[in-house]
Amino acid sequence: MFTGIITGVGRIVAVHDLGSSLTYGKRLAIATPAGYLDDVGLGDSIALNGACMTVVAIDLPQNQFQIDISAESLAKTTGLAESSTVNLEKALRANDRLGGHIVSGHVDGVGLVSHFAEVGESWELRIEAPRDLAKYLAFKGSVVVNGVSLTVNRVTDTPHHTEISINLIPHTVQNTALQHLAAGSRVNLEIDLIARYVERMLSGVNTAFQDLT
Repeated sequence: MFTGIITGVGRIVAVHDLGSSLTYGKRLAIATPAGYLDDVGLGDSIALNGACMTVVAIDLPQNQFQIDISAESLAKTTGLAESSTVNLEKALRANDRLGGHIVSGHVDGVGLVSHFAEVGESWELRIEAPRDLAKYLAFKGSVVVNGVSLTVNRVTDTPHHTEISINLIPHTVQNTALQHLAAGSRVNLEIDLIARYVERMLSGVNTAFQDLT
């Protein structure tokens, strides 16, 4: 589990194929800030741009770690198959502060940045989310964008997609990889975990099973 509060910004510095066909995934090497891996061990979970990954190798002198990402994960995420800057978050400890919100590290969809510009001292980020995520996105609700816990300020529904508007304070822009976004960028989205369960409870699935008894 995670909180959506970024603990470091890294960079994918190497991508190696794990096989010779598209059914195979890739091994990634990620460079991190100095000292970032001092408390990380093999098998630990680290979220890359919001996608939970398992550490399979550590190179402390180079401040790098490696992860294996499956073909399925590559197909359902963006920005994890080539050299790029990525947001990093170590898994939540039981005694950590929950500064953002409860985040699973499972990407629900890929959104498209439609607008990213300064407004006063802050930045406005607008993202077109897949239509099937619309029911989980709400005014003042939480959403994860490339691993960052953010608050939705406006929701606009169209027949083809749902656009959400988010305000970013300077600290968030300066200390995460979101600063590299631009109109046309693709981003990983994770919906609020509580919204996921509420939708399931309201879907009538349990009632349907009760009617069969």
